[in-house]
Amino acid sequence: MGRVIQTLAEGELVRGVTSLDDRLYVLRGDTSSEQIEVYDVDSYCFLRCITVQGLGTTSDIVACEHNRCAYISDSARQAVRRVALADGAPITHWPVNDIPYCLSITVKYSVLVTCRKVGKVKEFTTKGHLLREIVLPQDIFSPWQTVQLSSGELIVCHGYPADKLHRVCMIGLDSNVQVVKSFGGHTGSGSQLMNSPSHIAVDGNGYVFVVDLNNYRVLLLSPTLTYVREVVSFKPLEWKLYRLSLDVKRRLLYVAQYRDKMTEGRVSVITV
Repeated sequence: MGRVIQTLAEGELVRGVTSLDDRLYVLRGDTSSEQIEVYDVDSYCFLRCITVQGLGTTSDIVACEHNRCAYISDSARQAVRRVALADGAPITHWPVNDIPYCLSITVKYSVLVTCRKVGKVKEFTTKGHLLREIVLPQDIFSPWQTVQLSSGELIVCHGYPADKLHRVCMIGLDSNVQVVKSFGGHTGSGSQLMNSPSHIAVDGNGYVFVVDLNNYRVLLLSPTLTYVREVVSFKPLEWKLYRLSLDVKRRLLYVAQYRDKMTEGRVSVITV
């Protein structure tokens, strides 16, 4: 079981969390004028805020080491915001033409945008040029997030409503888009089932960390999508888990949490 070593200050709902170098970026909710809080990842001291003017309801944030920027999923405006992380650097955006949900960075530093309501994944360059559009199989209903493996295959987490499959799937793209492996099934708990897997992170060896939202835990899956262990549970954290980001260098998980009515949020730092 992972150990909580730090909890950042409570505040508005946390929509996403990501890290780059020695900085931790926390994306707050819908009403704050200072949406991105910046912390030092070693001391966890608050450093500054980044304001993104006109930002609507958001779903996720992810940082890219290669392009030295962060991307925000602006679901209210059906767009992705690109935030250069240097002080005073410009903020740009591009249309997705569907409602974007969670984001990830590919092995070639493009942006994967999961469009949950239409069951698609769209890949964009850092300047917002559409590279490809992937229509997911019909049994992947209501996908939350998609992450690319070093092999080129995709890992997708999906599950909503309760009567649908709730799984983490490996998607092959060689000849046609199909599920190669999966973990989970119908809604449930225990070690082999999930209830709304909503966010994932993959380490350098292909192990998958997945937020099992309505079971209030984070699971670790092997590269072949078999159960390894429960990394985080609700009991020691007391708040529900929502988003996560993996710091591979420090072997830490940054986990966004919220209270029952999603009016307050915070981030816990957990060893893995």
